[in-house]
Parts: sequence; structure tokens; C-alpha cells
Amino acid sequence: MNRLGKVAVLMGGKSAEREISLKSGTMVLAALKKKGVDAHAFDPREQRLEALAAQKFDRVFIALHGRFGEDGTVQGALEYLGIPYTGSGVMASALAMDKWRTKLLWHAAGIPTPPYELLGAGGDYAGVASRVGLPLMVKPACEGSSIGMSKVTSADELAPAHELARRYDATVIAERFIEGIELTGAILGGEPLPLIRLETPRVFYDYEAKYFSDDTRYICPCGLPAAQEQRVQQTLLQAFRLLGCSGWGRVDLMLDRRGEPFLLEVNTIPGMTDHSLVPMAARARGISFEDLCVRILESAHVG
Repeated sequence: MNRLGKVAVLMGGKSAEREISLKSGTMVLAALKKKGVDAHAFDPREQRLEALAAQKFDRVFIALHGRFGEDGTVQGALEYLGIPYTGSGVMASALAMDKWRTKLLWHAAGIPTPPYELLGAGGDYAGVASRVGLPLMVKPACEGSSIGMSKVTSADELAPAHELARRYDATVIAERFIEGIELTGAILGGEPLPLIRLETPRVFYDYEAKYFSDDTRYICPCGLPAAQEQRVQQTLLQAFRLLGCSGWGRVDLMLDRRGEPFLLEVNTIPGMTDHSLVPMAARARGISFEDLCVRILESAHVG
């Protein structure tokens, strides 16, 4: 794999998702080394990004999650340094990280997404609950891995849920919870991978269910008729491309009881741990974890 040059796997960082990023990066690093890639761990919390140029890295596999890794900041720095990197570019990364602005664009383009309102300090919680409809998901606009999220079933629960979310971001969304089937769709090289159906006994698919719980069920094939799955995949691709996303990623959604999709968010640097969904979807397509990592790395670009 000398053709890929010297590769830095960016992991860790300083976001609230540091722990998961270290797990993702460690697995990616091991996979690349197994395929003969000259890969090295690089934690931007421990080293300045300029060291990537000084150490003569040829390309970067970004395994950072959350702020300062998934939001366009690292992507911009790498473009300034002229080092090819994996995943979406600066604008797409920033937009996808911001759930509010993602929803604004999707709504304008006619892509279905759940009704929502922004929550303000000392806001009209009863009014929000009445207008948007219960139950609600309260979430920070710019966090991932379900950090700071709560499901509320009454207006009285909105204030503490809002306070929790504000610990992570000043912009907080109250979004109608769609009762139905939870799905996620991975995208690799501009093509959709098989959808995965998620089932958890927890209140919702939260941080614990995503990364540590052994009672979360992942169902792939997802059980939808082939024609319906293809329609959902095309909607996901449209939503992904509308934000300018490229390379690889994952789109999360709910199917309501009528089978209509409601898109929730895009992850431009999804988890790559032993509980993660993109590797699971890739396996269903016959792509091993090691080959998945190489294919993502091969797509590295500048700008």
C-alpha cells in the first residue's frame, strides 16, 4: 500500500466525543496497518496540526467525532496545509454538524424532516409542546452521539431537558419524536449501502445504546420491501448531496407508522467501533472492515 503514502489517523481531539473517537481511530489504525498501509496515530489534542506537514504525512484519515473534527475546522486546516483528507469538505462538514441549519436546507428542498422549534432561555415550553406535538426529542444543534439529548413526554420536562442540552450548545432544538421504525443508511463513494433497522429497549437510541449496550438489536437486511428500501436510499442520497457531503457518511431517519421517512441528521464522520453501523452495512455488502477503511482512505482529497 505504498501508493497511499504515509497516513495519519486523526483520533481523540478535544470534543465531548473524544472517548469514542479514540476507539474509532484505534480500530481504523489497526485495519490500515493490517492492509500494509504506513499508518500512524495522531491526536490533535496532543500535537499541533502543523506537525502533520513537518512529519511529511501524505494523507489523513479523519476519525475525529464532534466539534473540532467533524465540523469543518480540521478540514479547513488540512486544506490550508494542502494535505488530502477523508470525508466531506469544509462547508458540508459544518452544515451537517449543525442540525438546525441542516433542517432549514432540507425543509427548503422538500426533504421530509420532523417538525421542530428552537428553544430559548425561559421559553414558552407549554407553547412549544402544543405547537410541535409530544413526545419531543430535545437536542443540542451541534453535538453527535446523542450527547445532551433527552426524550420528553410532557411540557414540564422541557425545562430540564433544555438545560441539559445547553451544557453542550447554546442552540437547542425541540423536535417531534416520530413513532415508528428507526433506520440508518450508510453511504460509501456516492452509493448507498443496505439500510439497518435499530431496536433498543431503552427510551431511545442513546449514547449507551450506541456504543456499550449489548441489548441493542441491529437488523440487516432491514425488512423493508426492496422497492421501498430503494426509495428511502434515494431520499438519503438526495439529502446527503444537498449538503455537499462526499466520500462517506451516514444518514439517520425514522419511518412513521404509514411508512413515510423523516430524516433526522447526517453524520459525516460516523463511528468506526465494534458497535458501529457503517462497518455493519459494509459487511452486508461483502466489504470487510479492513477493505472499508482502505476504500475510505483512497477517497481522500483536498477541497
